[in-house]
Amino acid sequence: MSRINKNVILALLTLTSSAFLLFQLYYYKHYLSAKNGAGLSKSKGSRIGFDGTQWRTVKKFIMLTSSQNVPVFLIDPLILELINKNFEKVKNASHGSASECKFFCVPRDFTAFALQYHLWKNEEGWFRIAENMGFQCLKIESKDPRLDGIDSLSGTEIPLHYICTLASHAVHLVVFHERSGNYLWHGHLRLKGHIDRKFVPFRKLQFGRYPGAFDRPELQQITIDGLEVLIPKDPMHFLEEIPHSRFIECRYKEARAFFQQYLDDNTVEAMAFRKSAKELLQLAAKTLKKLGVRFWLSSGTCLGWYRQCGIIPYSKDVDLGIFIQDYKSDIISAFQDAGLPLKHKFGKVEDSLELSFQGKDDVKLDIFFFYEETDHMWNGGTQAKTGKKFKYLFPKFTLCWTEFIDMKVRVPCETIEYIEANYGTVCLAYQEKTSYINLFSTHGCPQRGPESQD
Repeated sequence: MSRINKNVILALLTLTSSAFLLFQLYYYKHYLSAKNGAGLSKSKGSRIGFDGTQWRTVKKFIMLTSSQNVPVFLIDPLILELINKNFEKVKNASHGSASECKFFCVPRDFTAFALQYHLWKNEEGWFRIAENMGFQCLKIESKDPRLDGIDSLSGTEIPLHYICTLASHAVHLVVFHERSGNYLWHGHLRLKGHIDRKFVPFRKLQFGRYPGAFDRPELQQITIDGLEVLIPKDPMHFLEEIPHSRFIECRYKEARAFFQQYLDDNTVEAMAFRKSAKELLQLAAKTLKKLGVRFWLSSGTCLGWYRQCGIIPYSKDVDLGIFIQDYKSDIISAFQDAGLPLKHKFGKVEDSLELSFQGKDDVKLDIFFFYEETDHMWNGGTQAKTGKKFKYLFPKFTLCWTEFIDMKVRVPCETIEYIEANYGTVCLAYQEKTSYINLFSTHGCPQRGPESQD
């Protein structure tokens, strides 16, 4: 009996000792190590203090660009959103006043900056210094689309993107180029055959999936996380531009081929119409921008952009599209105040609205309003003589930016489907039959709209 009692007591002592040892290990891991900073997880540690990998990489990048007078500005959507939410506090912060890393220490793979290329004076020297500081940099180049309209200069390459890594973080430097419409453009980040696809997680990049166009931002300097950076003065406007920034180029090569087969009309009358149409489009764009109304090139104006990168001289009008949800009640008075009197008003807002304004030199501005259904879009037409209404159906489409007669304007991204819905395939199949060639090159395509129903 005494032997059994001794064994029980020995077992209890062993269990008690083991439990005490486990408690000591637990206490050390979750309390003492946390107190000394050794037990923090990687993500938590990157948020507290100024030891985060992201912050150190950004700090070194800012030091690099500042020393070389490279005027970069922050365009990272995640960081700009955080700044915008705390804008008043950020604006009032002074250099070195931050006690906690709240912005640049947020876990992420990239931090995105941008620069305007025409302000970059020493690109090659900067590249070498970056590598000497420990950065590994990748340069993405492609042909300059601004020169595609000049056959002898097409193919000239320009820098579009830089990606520089340090430790486990990367800085994406988006190179903005000036375009003739007084806006900034960046190119598509297209990986060529020799580029290492594992250099960084390219699919997580927020810029470069497609070319983009942005208003030229006014910049301001602020201090965040103890670092001085430039950001857009209106960060919210820049953030709103990002998801709608996709840009598509005019098809210069196809336009040259078109004019090789069909000589351009350079008569005095054609040149005068192009000038008047351009001025009318500029005035319309200015008026609609003041109202905050989106528009795009439609009908014959869109066809001219797509087919020949210019205005069709025999079209006699300028055609724009607007989503009916963007309609504003003061749109007519705004155009009249701009010197464009209302010529026609067809339909109503709830069913088939179309507006027509009279420009100078007998050039007309037609605005077609588009209505969205579950699986298609449509714009209405009204027969002037009978009042009979028509629906013209279009497949669903989205809007992209493009450049047209030195302007940044929108067009349907799905341009070919849009034009074919508007005019039929005859307009784009001008080489198939002689009758199509004559119709296409001399008289234009048959317009599907209220005027054709008169």
